Amino acid sequence: MNYKRLAEIQAAVLRKEITVEQIVQYYLNNITKHNNLNAFVNVFGDVIDKAKALDDKIKSGQPLGKLFGAIVSIKDNICIKGKPVSAASKILSDYISPYSATVVERIENEDAIIIGTTNCDEFGMGSASTNSAYGPVRNGFDENLIAGGSSGGAAVSVQMDCCLLALGSDTGGSIRQPASLCNVIGMKPTYGSVSRYGLIAYASSFDQIGVLSKDIQVIQTTLEIISGVDSFDSTMSNKELKSNNYKDEINIAVIPEIFDNTNDYTNKCKEAIKSSLSFAKINEVQFDYMKYLVSCYYILTTAEASSNLSRYDGVRYGHRSQDSATLNEMYVNSRTEGFGEEVKKRIMLGTFVLSEGYFDAYYQKAQKIRRLITEQIEGILTTNHAIAMPVTPTPAWAIDKKIEDPIEIYLSDIYTVLANITGLPSISIPVSHQGEIINFQLLGRRGEDFMLLEMLKNLTLNHAF
Repeated sequence: MNYKRLAEIQAAVLRKEITVEQIVQYYLNNITKHNNLNAFVNVFGDVIDKAKALDDKIKSGQPLGKLFGAIVSIKDNICIKGKPVSAASKILSDYISPYSATVVERIENEDAIIIGTTNCDEFGMGSASTNSAYGPVRNGFDENLIAGGSSGGAAVSVQMDCCLLALGSDTGGSIRQPASLCNVIGMKPTYGSVSRYGLIAYASSFDQIGVLSKDIQVIQTTLEIISGVDSFDSTMSNKELKSNNYKDEINIAVIPEIFDNTNDYTNKCKEAIKSSLSFAKINEVQFDYMKYLVSCYYILTTAEASSNLSRYDGVRYGHRSQDSATLNEMYVNSRTEGFGEEVKKRIMLGTFVLSEGYFDAYYQKAQKIRRLITEQIEGILTTNHAIAMPVTPTPAWAIDKKIEDPIEIYLSDIYTVLANITGLPSISIPVSHQGEIINFQLLGRRGEDFMLLEMLKNLTLNHAF
């Protein structure tokens, strides 16, 4: 298929050069071709029938939705009515969702077709998509490398042209980090701008549904569709995302201490930022809390995970242990058998920081640090339109690399967790720089998600990817 952007696809469909059924078949063929990458958990059998129905709708001249012709993958922690959803965990094996997430309903109402669900780290807990009950996701550039996590399957589905766009979730970089390692665009919206109803929770005050694609315009169109107040999500903002128009000189902040002069990877990123953002004024700023980011993030997210995952007890849905003499044994055995090692680790850590005697020392202190971080970053953004920084401190590592110290993996999130701690929008961008594809991210002002996309359009005038 020669059409890579939604506008091109829609124009070709209306000119009768191609049918939606043919588009879907093209993506299905690619899914089969790249099955070794383990990006998909489910490929839906009714997708051809949906394509035929949309073709009939087009022929009849009925009004079409904004996403007609868009084929979408959905991360396996976002609910679709009548379809399996497991968050890549045995604890939710054989679970069929009785309802659809708000974002799913909204894109389907605009004639998008969902082709299947994508593999991920269990309950979104991981940075490599290797903590999955379905096995690891492999990078399409080199199957011996990680695809990133936790939305690794979503990133690979876009990377390998198995769909036009993917919906994923971002708790501490879970959209932007795999997007970066797979050289696609990954957008985490402002917290509270997109409904989390139907998203299986990891850490509720950090989780945010977002979009991955190679097409900037389809990301913007999708964000326009899925954002906005939803009565099913009480944490949503009642403020609409602001217009994407800007007229003044663009100021971009950089934090010098982020760029380690001994690290070739971050050095290249620094050079790419300066050359790619030549249309903006780059300002060096001071940020005092860099060393606290990862600690603050993991204390708070594990505490929230400990609370959120307590609902998985083997009683109402999901896996139930059959080797239990008492109710308490059934709880323990169901969770022991159903949860993976990383999930167990984070539940235990979260339970510890919430326990009597440690609540003030860890949880309360982390909440105070979160407030200080947010205040300083928002202060920086009063005089700057965005902050530019790397997405990861290193390139993708080997999928079979043995990492004994989990802190080493947790530190790979050091640049991405800032957007989730503060609730600000951020976008991961691949640009061409001196013959290489280099990825960096822009962290924007609250509610000014479309400004980030407008900057990206400006940037890509000279930097194709």
